[in-house]
Amino acid sequence: MLAVVNTPGGAAPVELGEVPEPQPAANEALVEVRAFSLNRGELRLFQTRPEGWRPGQDIGGVVVQPAANGSGPKAGERVVALTDNAGWAERAAVPAHRMAVLPDNVLLEEAAALPVAGLTALRTLRHGAPLLGKRVLITGAAGGVGHLATQIATRSGARVTAVVGNRERGRHVRGAEEIIESIDEAQGLFALILEAAGGASLAAAIAHIEAKGTIVVFGNSSGEPTPLNFRDFAEHPNARLQSFSYFTSEPEERFSPDLALLGSLIADGSLKPHLVERSWRDLAEIGPQLRDRRIPGKAVFRVD
Repeated sequence: MLAVVNTPGGAAPVELGEVPEPQPAANEALVEVRAFSLNRGELRLFQTRPEGWRPGQDIGGVVVQPAANGSGPKAGERVVALTDNAGWAERAAVPAHRMAVLPDNVLLEEAAALPVAGLTALRTLRHGAPLLGKRVLITGAAGGVGHLATQIATRSGARVTAVVGNRERGRHVRGAEEIIESIDEAQGLFALILEAAGGASLAAAIAHIEAKGTIVVFGNSSGEPTPLNFRDFAEHPNARLQSFSYFTSEPEERFSPDLALLGSLIADGSLKPHLVERSWRDLAEIGPQLRDRRIPGKAVFRVD
């Protein structure tokens, strides 16, 4: 079968190549992959992982062989799924507890945008729950995580200030009460801040967190360090910095229900990923555009 294979020494960082068929474990289903999405963090892996490594975490597809132990979706069911790697292929073996059956009105391309970005958005927001009536600030709000987090926070009753790189990127942000181009433009204090930029942005976030509020740090896209001092929190007593990792943030058994929840939010119209769709043969071309933030929302690829 065909799959995306890492080629760090080649003309492109990844290429399509022939690989053996997956051999599912007893708790894994075999999924025919119809669409997958690319996360910015995965671009760095292309450079650090060895020749022949197979990337891919976010997929939408159809179960062709259910898990042998009887768990998870049945054959023929459309699913959203999260893998550790090797998901960008014609077929993938996926643990049954890391997939969820999709409502009929959710497209597989939409589903493919959900696992990493959607779980990050959903689970970072839980650090501020309940959100009803609270002010929430989200940096990188035009990106894959921020765009979804803004919509989920708004649906939960939060008043969201979305920080975007420029007005053009902000055109696609849905649900925000306010859209600004720099965290320095933010006014007042916030109960919850989702911080993905690091550096000066994280320092500014500390200045805008309310007493007992939470700053969830889930990225460092700037690549810059942030000097911290105890005195930075003098006017923000008992505020906290919370690190975040989506794979370990909650128990393994929470993957399926959380993916199902995200799918239901798309189904009822509460959540709408902003997609840039391409054939998987265009992966090497689209990757640099995502890296340079020329693509708002999520880059999704059809396995055609």
